Amino acid sequence: MLRWALIFLFISLVAAVFGFGGITVVAVHLAQVLFYIFLACFAVMLVAGLLVG
Repeated sequence: MLRWALIFLFISLVAAVFGFGGITVVAVHLAQVLFYIFLACFAVMLVAGLLVG
């Protein structure tokens, strides 16, 4: 999931360089959403690992 967030971030940077504003906004929002989902999953797995282990 973190890989997808980085891919969308890269797409937004490339689109911003070439002046595609609409694509940039969508790609940035997708990257942010995927990054926060990744962080939430990481936190849940970290807590679960500490409780079980």
